[in-house]
Amino acid sequence: MKGMINIEYPESLANSLRLRGKEFENEMKINSLVKLFELGKVSSGTAAKVLGLTRLDFLDLLSKYEVSSLGQYDSDDLRADIANA
Repeated sequence: MKGMINIEYPESLANSLRLRGKEFENEMKINSLVKLFELGKVSSGTAAKVLGLTRLDFLDLLSKYEVSSLGQYDSDDLRADIANA
């Protein structure tokens, strides 16, 4: 099953990004999935599948948006992993 989201936006928003039509829609889709991944709401595999990318390509894409491919994994998580190793 597929869902569809329709979002109204002023044309000036797309113009400010120098994007038109499908380019703007694709950019919004990518941004949404990158942010959902960053927030820990979706996995990299799910985001990649929705975007039609491999997981590796999605993880590579994250660097363009300055998002860690480790998600919400932080220094406390690293310390805990080291302590449990």
